[in-house]
Amino acid sequence: MAQLLPAIFFGHGNPMNAVSHNQYTEAWQRIGRETTKPNAILSISAHWYVAETAVTAATAPRTIHDFGGFPPELFQVQYPAPGDPALARRVQQLLAPLDVKLDHSWGFDHGTWSVLRHVYPAADIPVVQFSVDETKPASHHFEIGKKLAPLREEGVLIAGSGNLVHNLHTYAWGRHSRDPYEWAVRFESAAKNIMMTGDYEALVNYDVLGSDAALSIPTPDHYLPLLYVLGSRGSNESISFPVEGVDGGSISMLAVQIG
Repeated sequence: MAQLLPAIFFGHGNPMNAVSHNQYTEAWQRIGRETTKPNAILSISAHWYVAETAVTAATAPRTIHDFGGFPPELFQVQYPAPGDPALARRVQQLLAPLDVKLDHSWGFDHGTWSVLRHVYPAADIPVVQFSVDETKPASHHFEIGKKLAPLREEGVLIAGSGNLVHNLHTYAWGRHSRDPYEWAVRFESAAKNIMMTGDYEALVNYDVLGSDAALSIPTPDHYLPLLYVLGSRGSNESISFPVEGVDGGSISMLAVQIG
């Protein structure tokens, strides 16, 4: 049996991180060096947020530039990792009887490749992307994380990509960074404390966390990938935060590692 692989939630932040050298990208590189090389990666990205449950099944998924208004160099980035149709079918098997579509048209959106090109720059590890079904409640995504957990024993790295705090309306887009908003700091601190307890009910039902949660999660797309990672955590497994920081005042770059 393969060594138990960790599950990691990455705060991916601004797409420009894909071509930047900063404290966050350096930390992503360090994770790649220090983590046992996986046989494959299952990526749950905030940017495949659709009204169905699907998994990529192409042998050579395309690199998707799903953004606008950025420099040309960002649109030139390619992440040519192979796909893994066998892993896609294994995901179907683990989630049965849930209807999981084998998708051949999607590829790697920037939630996946902007991080992985730093973590595994050789792009030599097969990657499969899993969609976030926008029609389902948060509890559904957490339960899927539980069902996907056996993949970690099969040499698969489960990687969620989003942001714990993601409020673009208050983001400082200018050249000068600003201090984190107090509500962003409070919510991130509260969420970390809850994660350390291992009781995730309040994070699944995050409305109970009040106005700080409402400001931090104005839409659920960037938050839900975290729940897949938390759902895959085994009893008594360690949890750590290998990347920390708040970008532009309102984007948490927190990474959460299980195992």
